[in-house]
Amino acid sequence: MPAAPRPVLRWLPPALRRPEAAPLAVCAAGLAGAGYLYVTDPHEPGHLLPGCPFRFVTGLLCPACGGTRMVYDLMHGHFGQAWLDNRMLLLAAPFALALLGRWALEGLRGRRWRPRLRPHTQALILLLAVAWTVARNLR
Repeated sequence: MPAAPRPVLRWLPPALRRPEAAPLAVCAAGLAGAGYLYVTDPHEPGHLLPGCPFRFVTGLLCPACGGTRMVYDLMHGHFGQAWLDNRMLLLAAPFALALLGRWALEGLRGRRWRPRLRPHTQALILLLAVAWTVARNLR
């Protein structure tokens, strides 16, 4: 039996219901955030960048802690420092960018796309995130 169609948010204007609207909005927000980050050094205090809520509550580093500094360092060509900021996120970034690119490409082709990960792949990603969190907090 085929899956039931997903409900469309009927309250949205028709232009925002198009398949390309969401990926293009995410890309535009990402570019705007990258533009702000390029001129804002997260290594220095006194900026308007959000902190990690997990670290605020627990005092521990989450799997993504250091990601903002990592992106800043990548944009400024400091690859060694980006590696030190968050190794796992740096290794995962090309895969995330490939998924974003595929989502945008399919949206521009007029098709909706959702990546489908098998349960064992999801479990592996979760296990890696937990292992990375434990390892980086033991140092």
